[in-house]
Amino acid sequence: MSDPIAEPVDDDGDVTPVPDTEAGAGRGGHLVAVVTGASRGIGRAIANALEDDGWVVERGSSTVAPMTDRAALTAWVDEIVERQGRIDLLVNNAGVMDAEVDLFASDPDEWWHQQEVNVRGVYLMTWLVAPHMVAAGGGRVVNLNSGAGRVPGELASGYNVSKAALARITGATHLAGRDRGIRAFDLMPGVVRTDMTAVMDAHADRTDWTSAEDVAAFVLVLASGALDAFSGRFVRVGDDTVESLQAMAARGLDDRERTLDLVLRPDDPLA
Repeated sequence: MSDPIAEPVDDDGDVTPVPDTEAGAGRGGHLVAVVTGASRGIGRAIANALEDDGWVVERGSSTVAPMTDRAALTAWVDEIVERQGRIDLLVNNAGVMDAEVDLFASDPDEWWHQQEVNVRGVYLMTWLVAPHMVAAGGGRVVNLNSGAGRVPGELASGYNVSKAALARITGATHLAGRDRGIRAFDLMPGVVRTDMTAVMDAHADRTDWTSAEDVAAFVLVLASGALDAFSGRFVRVGDDTVESLQAMAARGLDDRERTLDLVLRPDDPLA
């Protein structure tokens, strides 16, 4: 099978080219974003913010195309490209969480459903959209990750596993796309009050919530290219600012900085 994204773009692996909004962007001259899980919560806030910023936004949901249905996702992406002519930004926001029980008490079907939605669904969307981004001269992928991906997690283990795997997808997307004009980011949104988090025991007493609008604002910054140095890495809403991240980039980023990695002693054979 031929590689649909074999032709690299001429960006020297540094900064994704800015699409030509006058002649090349969308059927109507606008940049095109695809946001999954956009019917409510964080996804809706992101989609609204992008539209307010002048983007054409295609909103995904389980009724539009379930993240577990490859045929439906394929048809949806094909329809978008037919209608809009290009895709410049993919925001993989759709996700589910299993019951707050330990691994031994978990339901195997529910546990695996986490991986079908949060991992395979993101992989499929990225795989489907990437060729069209390259054809448009580049693009960006923002994956809504979580601090849960950094730790094993006593409860809701399926969610933690899925977010750790998501970080690997982001890293692989960066490596596959860096010479083809694609940048990819893991965005940790903090704890936003949504239908999912509002009923979680872990957040029953929480009073400090991240606003969905703050998450959306960060997506706009990532979409602008201002933080392309963090492609393949984590950024955190609330803890990070654009200025603090740009200062980190200016002093130089270690290869493993802001990535999911083992902490090893220098004398460890794995180091």
